[in-house]
Amino acid sequence: MSVVCIVGGLIPFATSSLTLPADPDRCSRRLISSLAICSESGSLSRSRTMLKEMSLAELQKWAQSNGFRPGQALMLWKCLYGNNGWAHCHDELTGLNKDFKKMLTENADIKALSIKDILTALDGTRKILFTLDDGLVIETVVIPCSGGRTTVCVSSQVGCAMNCQFCYTGRMGLKRNLRTSEIVEQAVFARKLFSTEFGSVTNVVFMGMGEPLHNIDNVIKAAAIMVDEQGLHFSPRKVTVSTSGLVPQLKRFLKESNCALAVSLNATTDEIRNWIMPINRKYNLRLLLDTLRMELRIKHKYKVLFEYVMLQGVNDSIDDARRLVELVRDIPCKINLISFNPHRGSTFKPTSEENIIGFRNVLAEAGCVVLLRPSRGDDQMAACGQLGEPGEFRPPVLRAPPRFRMAA
Repeated sequence: MSVVCIVGGLIPFATSSLTLPADPDRCSRRLISSLAICSESGSLSRSRTMLKEMSLAELQKWAQSNGFRPGQALMLWKCLYGNNGWAHCHDELTGLNKDFKKMLTENADIKALSIKDILTALDGTRKILFTLDDGLVIETVVIPCSGGRTTVCVSSQVGCAMNCQFCYTGRMGLKRNLRTSEIVEQAVFARKLFSTEFGSVTNVVFMGMGEPLHNIDNVIKAAAIMVDEQGLHFSPRKVTVSTSGLVPQLKRFLKESNCALAVSLNATTDEIRNWIMPINRKYNLRLLLDTLRMELRIKHKYKVLFEYVMLQGVNDSIDDARRLVELVRDIPCKINLISFNPHRGSTFKPTSEENIIGFRNVLAEAGCVVLLRPSRGDDQMAACGQLGEPGEFRPPVLRAPPRFRMAA
């Protein structure tokens, strides 16, 4: 997720200098052990209330319905999300009214996720495997960067229904949507686990497992909790929700949320995008981009981030770069060029660094703001497009257009 802004000149990919602990895996095991002190399991009882499902207003209303003042709910909110507390069990709820805390212990759950494992990549990236209450597993990635920025990449679904042909997660199919609490707690765990080691976790990207706007109700609510000034207090500009291009949900997101939007474009023609991103058959490039033009005329001082995974011989030609310039013309945007990260069973190949720079130069010379995203965590399958673990289900592999079959 580390990026460098490039508007001209030939430069190599950015690298991030990071001092790692002598034995990061040992540190991870110690972190898991310390959290196990909280004896509550991640399993949710349907007769109990999950606190992290609620906004602050909902939590205050719930507290009042149980005979307590809204001020007690605000103190609870700060225990969950603020004051460097990030409570995961009732014993960590400090400073609350005794009767209020007793009511919470009897009627409410705090913890939505349980840590299964933490994997450490050579570059310091961490991949956290979380077990859900139904036994399913999701993956979250924490990416430390030089310069004081640490990003947590959260999942919004177990698996994904979009079947993008270059994405490992898409090979799982969709198991289910994540609840609001299961999304929010990924960010809470990231801060609780790694703020001491890496400094504050500053950025959230909804670029993990799943298509966020396919789970739009829970994603919008989770993002609102993350940016709440009384709690986690992420800047809305530093919480980015990515989509493959679900147009109706995209319009709703832009109306209801102040968080940033990233759109996975990945092709400059409908022929290619229909193949590698089947959602394009429903919402094609023209509809998607015209919708963005119209919506961003209303949403002033807002830029969309276009993500573009570079696939050798598929979407990385100089003609593609020129078409991309025309496609995004008049749309306030930045363009993020992403290295394809190979995975088991994939037939695509990453574009060479030389060709990516040539592609970038065409965009930069046309006045586009371009970002390069080097791979992070790929030795632990933690990089973009590598999350998840396909089971027996196999979504269809789509046939490449005839002139691209050698590239595929």
